[in-house]
Amino acid sequence: MKRPLFIILAVVAVFLILGFATNLFTQRSASQAPGGFLSRDFGYGGGAPPMEEPAAIEPAAPEFDSSVTDDAYNTGTVQTQDRLVIENADLAIVVKDPKARMAEITALANEMGGYVVSSNLYQSFTSFGQEVPEATIVIRVPSERLDEALTRIKEGAVDINYENRTGQDITNIYVDLQSQLKAKQAAEAKLLEIMDQATRAEDVLAIYLQVQQVQTEIEVLKGQIQYYDEAVSTSAISVRLIAEEGTQPLSIGPWTPEGAAKEAIEDLILFLQNFSEFLIRFVLLTLPALIVIAIPLFLIYLAGRAVYRRVRRSRVEVEEIKSEDVKK
Repeated sequence: MKRPLFIILAVVAVFLILGFATNLFTQRSASQAPGGFLSRDFGYGGGAPPMEEPAAIEPAAPEFDSSVTDDAYNTGTVQTQDRLVIENADLAIVVKDPKARMAEITALANEMGGYVVSSNLYQSFTSFGQEVPEATIVIRVPSERLDEALTRIKEGAVDINYENRTGQDITNIYVDLQSQLKAKQAAEAKLLEIMDQATRAEDVLAIYLQVQQVQTEIEVLKGQIQYYDEAVSTSAISVRLIAEEGTQPLSIGPWTPEGAAKEAIEDLILFLQNFSEFLIRFVLLTLPALIVIAIPLFLIYLAGRAVYRRVRRSRVEVEEIKSEDVKK
């Protein structure tokens, strides 16, 4: 009877160790969850990601019509055409209040006859885990006032992290589009003239379908030209607003034993709380569960032992009968 009791006690001890280890791991995971401590991210990548202006989707390059563009180049159209340049700017500035500065930039865009493309205000984290506000805003202003807008945006800034300015010359593309548009319009007029002179219904239908296709191409060219007109007339300015406190270096104060002692006492209290909670859960949950598991196992063990003893006893009796027969 000592051997089954020893096995049961060993099983209970194993479950006790597993229960204690599981509870300790759960408490440690809970204390390190994002809700317990501030999640940290190096640099200014924490919080919502900074919002950047989406890249402008340029229309597909127009098909080259040699019959039209050759005349344009030969007559000096490109030379007399004013240069068309799409100008954009991108900068990051350090300010005291990103939210207030974002409102000022919005008012500036409206004042200059422009508009706000997008704006985003969110919380970011420094490499030291400090939570700071940050914002991004994209505006469009008249291209002739781009320099003025950049100057006013940078006024009062604590620091300028970076400033980029780009330009794209689209003069040749624009001239090609206009030449193709004139050619398509001339083709449309000629087709309409031919359709008016046609007498058979099938001829009228065939010419009408060609007119519809040419008109569709004309509308596409007009849309591309309008896109370039708007892109040239206004400039996009993407501004990232960084809080001033987010750029301050980490200051390390003198070490104080009182703080270490306080943390040690807090850790001890937390350990006692976790241990007490473990004991309560063990008595009310783990121990009854172990008993429920141990009782069927013990019954199975008893049944197996009884079967084993019966089989062993039968073998012994058979061997005794055989030995008696041998003696006789």
